[in-house]
Amino acid sequence: MLPIQLFRQHKDLVLEGLKKKNFRDLDLVDKIIELDERRRHVQNENDTIAASVNAASKNIGQLMAKGDKEQAEQLKAEVAAHKEKAKELAQKLSELEAEQQDMIIRLPNLPHSSVPAGKTPEENEVVRIGGTTPNLDAQKLPHWELAAKYGLIDFELGNKLTGSGFPVYMGQGAKLQRALISYFLTYNIDAGYKEYYPPYMVNEASAYGTGQLPDKEGQMYHATADNFYLIPTAEVPVTNIYRDTIVTEAELPVKMTAYTPCFRREAGSYGKDVRGLNRLHQFDKVEIVQLAHPDRSYETLDSMVAHVEKLIQSLGLQYRILRLCGGDMSFTSALTYDFEVYGAAQERWLEVSSVSNFEMFQANRMKIRYKDSNGKTHLVHSLNGSSLALPRIMACLLENHQTPEGINIPEALGPYFGKDKIN
Repeated sequence: MLPIQLFRQHKDLVLEGLKKKNFRDLDLVDKIIELDERRRHVQNENDTIAASVNAASKNIGQLMAKGDKEQAEQLKAEVAAHKEKAKELAQKLSELEAEQQDMIIRLPNLPHSSVPAGKTPEENEVVRIGGTTPNLDAQKLPHWELAAKYGLIDFELGNKLTGSGFPVYMGQGAKLQRALISYFLTYNIDAGYKEYYPPYMVNEASAYGTGQLPDKEGQMYHATADNFYLIPTAEVPVTNIYRDTIVTEAELPVKMTAYTPCFRREAGSYGKDVRGLNRLHQFDKVEIVQLAHPDRSYETLDSMVAHVEKLIQSLGLQYRILRLCGGDMSFTSALTYDFEVYGAAQERWLEVSSVSNFEMFQANRMKIRYKDSNGKTHLVHSLNGSSLALPRIMACLLENHQTPEGINIPEALGPYFGKDKIN
């Protein structure tokens, strides 16, 4: 959530950022500023009345002490009238603040200055490409055929049990899934991240805190009886661990990692791009989250990008890193780098990770703060990234490492999988 001071002091900056994010309702900015002027006027009037009540209350005591009851009673009547007026103003103030809050939360985060302009994924900026394209023979198979050939994943059984987009992993497929989760968690823990195992459902306050509400309610599964939401990513419960918390400056950065399944309705998704593991309603992901000092959050972002890049390199996969343009960024992000891995059989790039800096946008919603050496409190910056999302990583591992004799397992994954080949 953007701070109200930003609208008052840097209106042009706000408008410029919203335009880069392709936000259309720019008139909302003027409405917020006008509403804030009204709110401040009411607040000032209420403060003036409160000061008058305090002064009159002192005078009443002095008058009573002098025995001037008549004037004291007159002041009491005035105080009573002031208090009634103060109640009216407090109610009005509450209504104005609620209206202002409702408007502000409809605005996305402002993009960092380095974010390229653009509206579509085709306008994202390629930062770098790593790895080499696998040299596969003409008999190469896409991952869904490899999964059937080696008995790794049953998509039809998942459709029977639940519906499309809920695959069943089995045998070596289930083992590979577990091996990837264990490897990713160990990799993150070795880099200083503390592991958490959070709930898979969150309340409304948690979904609001990370920006899923009110922006993405249609993409989340909702348990209506209890008003809980199935998490779309571990970012939601993990970041909310520190909601309404003040940490010391020395505790920053806070580094957290977690494995969870993720649930996304993916409404409107269809066609060849969703075949196999390319797009699912339930999938596994290991997440990294950091709470950082505002002065160092972009250094933190760079370190998280490097962390994810080395992890992908260890799997022997060709990848590219994209800096997302304004129109392709999430509602909450100030700067996002996407990682895509090349699926050699499909001959297409598949997104496997997003690493983002949200600056103070989420922290302002969750009131996550730190106390500096002078005892003053400030909002932290929050960041998160996939390290990694499993479905498309598994798809690319199967496709890129296939041979006539079986599917090779990367050396780094060998100790977790227990063998060097699926056959």
